[in-house]
Amino acid sequence: MKCALAALALCAIAGAAEAKTITVKPGGDDQERLQTALLDAKPGDTVALAAGTFKLTDGISLDVDGVTVKGAGQDKTTLDFTGQMGGAEGLLITSNRNTVRDLTVLNSKGDGIKAKGSDQISFISLTVAWSGPPKETNGSYGVYPVSSTNVLIDKVTVHGASDAGIYVGQSKNIILKRSRAEFNVAGIEIENSLNADVFDNVSTHNAGGILVFDLPNLPMQGGAFHRVFRNKVIDNDTQNFAPKGNIVASVPTGTGVMIMANKNVHVFGNEIAGNKTAGVMVVGFQREIKDAAYEALPIDISVHGNTFGRNGWAPDFAGGDQIAKASGGILPPVLWDGAANFTRNGAKETRVLNVDFKDGPVMNLRLPLVTALILANPEVTPTIAVTRGRRR
Repeated sequence: MKCALAALALCAIAGAAEAKTITVKPGGDDQERLQTALLDAKPGDTVALAAGTFKLTDGISLDVDGVTVKGAGQDKTTLDFTGQMGGAEGLLITSNRNTVRDLTVLNSKGDGIKAKGSDQISFISLTVAWSGPPKETNGSYGVYPVSSTNVLIDKVTVHGASDAGIYVGQSKNIILKRSRAEFNVAGIEIENSLNADVFDNVSTHNAGGILVFDLPNLPMQGGAFHRVFRNKVIDNDTQNFAPKGNIVASVPTGTGVMIMANKNVHVFGNEIAGNKTAGVMVVGFQREIKDAAYEALPIDISVHGNTFGRNGWAPDFAGGDQIAKASGGILPPVLWDGAANFTRNGAKETRVLNVDFKDGPVMNLRLPLVTALILANPEVTPTIAVTRGRRR
């Protein structure tokens, strides 16, 4: 046994000794030299990108385990994809134990940085941006790990994404912290994933601040066990510019936090203010469902201990003005669509407004939502509990 352990230790030492740094400087054929460095890298290597701007005409990819791609700093090293002719993303990672850090990705044709099927993937001190005003022709996602496990996103800034700035989908064990999302359709989105902690972030000037969704017809379902805390979700006021047909194209401008069809989500200790449609919305999925395994209802959702400023003064959905009028001119901080059995503590302190309109659903939102209930006092720690059973 001791011999085996010693052999493993020697292998680890040898691997560390063999690890090298491959330095790439901008200038000349940036595309070929950078892609060649990523192809030549071995586990344990660092591909160091010097300060300056790399002009790229195609996407680049990394499929070697254990490689770090490191720039000289977010404000010093830029991968400029303005002239990109092909590729669905700027940088695509399909290997494990990789880190991308200390650089900027600009104007990628598609997604900025995507990791697919990766384990132990880290995005640290990155900026992903699209130049000019927000527009639907921008890439969908800034930082985009999907079908991945053990995901770390730290000190990342994204602006201009036509879907979600920082998006984690169909993944497990996620930490998303100390990041900033602005001028995207959705600032931060956790979708069809398990075990995400989203904290100490700023989501501002998006159409929607933080979304926690679970959708049908995807390989991984049953999104659950998330904590959204100590974030600033403020002044989300950018007009929704997503391409038509995208699910986020229906998110009303001015949405703070939206939870849809997820389970065991805790929203606490956040500052939520300046969102004209709503501070927090908890909703079920109400489009047609053909997936028999899909649970369309929110289950065990807790919203408590948040600091709410002014929200809900001009709800951007059909019937919103009527609901606001019935609420005294401004919506309460937490909205729930009523598609569940509802249990609340301190019932005397919580006002429930039941509104019914002759013309159909109370709140259409141009989203898969209808609503009948508004919670006026979120500090009472409302919890939504759902019995099993699906709605069609």
